[in-house]
Amino acid sequence: MRKSCILMHISSLPSEYGIGKIGRHAFAFVDFLKSCGVSCWQILPLSPTGYGDSPYQSFSVNAGNPYFIDFEILEGDGLLEHHEFASLDWETEYGKVDYSLIYDKCFDVLRLAYSRFKASKFPAYRKFCDENSDWLEEYGLFMALKSQNGGKPWTEWENDISMHKPKAVAEAKKLLKKEIGFHKFVQFNFYRQWNELKKYANDNGIEIIGDIPIYCALDSVEAWSDHKLFLFDRKRRPVSVAGCPPDEFSPTGQLWGNPLYDWEYHKKTGFKWWISRIENAAKLYDIVRIDHFRGFESFYTIPFGSKDAVVGEWKKGPGYELFRLAEEKLGRLNIIAEDLGFITPEVRELLDQCGYPGMKVLQFGFDNCENEHLPHNFTTTNCYAYTGTHDNETLVGMVENMPRKNLKFAKKYLNVKKKQDIPMAIVRAAWASVAQVAAAQIQDFLGSGKDCRMNTPSVLGGNWQFRISESDLTPELAKKIRKLNMLYNRHSLTK
Repeated sequence: MRKSCILMHISSLPSEYGIGKIGRHAFAFVDFLKSCGVSCWQILPLSPTGYGDSPYQSFSVNAGNPYFIDFEILEGDGLLEHHEFASLDWETEYGKVDYSLIYDKCFDVLRLAYSRFKASKFPAYRKFCDENSDWLEEYGLFMALKSQNGGKPWTEWENDISMHKPKAVAEAKKLLKKEIGFHKFVQFNFYRQWNELKKYANDNGIEIIGDIPIYCALDSVEAWSDHKLFLFDRKRRPVSVAGCPPDEFSPTGQLWGNPLYDWEYHKKTGFKWWISRIENAAKLYDIVRIDHFRGFESFYTIPFGSKDAVVGEWKKGPGYELFRLAEEKLGRLNIIAEDLGFITPEVRELLDQCGYPGMKVLQFGFDNCENEHLPHNFTTTNCYAYTGTHDNETLVGMVENMPRKNLKFAKKYLNVKKKQDIPMAIVRAAWASVAQVAAAQIQDFLGSGKDCRMNTPSVLGGNWQFRISESDLTPELAKKIRKLNMLYNRHSLTK
């Protein structure tokens, strides 16, 4: 079945509270997708954002982002009064997320709700804690310690606790019991609300496509509490870190700074941690997009302390063995492989072995007729055709910055005469392609300019701020998208 997808993160939803929430506006967006005949809603990682506000640099791979918890639902639970959150100023610039403002106010509101919370009135709370005990308690302690240490990364904490010594950990659990309880309460409410939204989406024929980054952040509960997973020295500092080598887009490469996995250790455990991570993601989402999939074949290592990614080397990853064992235990996995970047024959072989659909991004295609990202060069239906990803310009922004040669080629290829007609022609080309799923950012349907870009890789600040307004999701837009889906046989069968 051919499908279509709209890419928009939870943070970009309409909201009166500075950032998208998993409340009524999220449910309304599901209704909008259904009216469009769209089958898939793709989001970015749901995990708490850390340094730089990136969902790809999180304090935990399992926890949910507290910012997304809906205050109005907590009000309905009797934990908040409307004026306690509605009277606050949640934004400094209309239509953009101000993360520092959200950070300052969101937790105050959630703590107020926690002060009124009685576990005995919420029977599901104890069940949630029991079912998630493998990560929840440790995450609660980690966040409590961060609060105690003024938000500093764990690498700057007092030695015994930063080294996760058992005696220091046991003492901290006793001392910080109430604060740990707060973070468990936050996660209970996130998951309770998320599961309701996901059920509503599924009941209406909408699949949620989620995203898991390949790497953990250095300042994460995983790096702090389970150092054997990573290539650390005796002082628990990374030996080397993750990134990408220099290319035509980035002359000094991309220095991500994430600690790298000790794949030999993971192999000895039968990839237990990774299989558990994939299993948890499969519960959270219907389809899981794995970011930087090529890193499982081989990964780029940069010496710790480097200022850029110029000096580095490629090393072999776990390859097919990880996914073979995961499917042996979990059954067939519904995974999208983000196979962009420096792709070798070995990476393509891994993708063929796994059988997962890869990605085509039309924005990358307009340099010559042989480019693999142009629809006429798609050699399989087993792929997702994107107009652009969260790391790309909006289509309008891309056209503004297109070199003259590429612009001329794009007009000819798309059979349009005017520059301003290129963006929607790219959308149509993706929808007309043989790809099993055609996807576009919501910005590309709204005709948003370059100021609405979600993320510019390797640029710190000004990212992840894009939001839509309730008035953007008009019946006229829904009709336009529905016609496109019907024309190219991508219309959802749900009535």
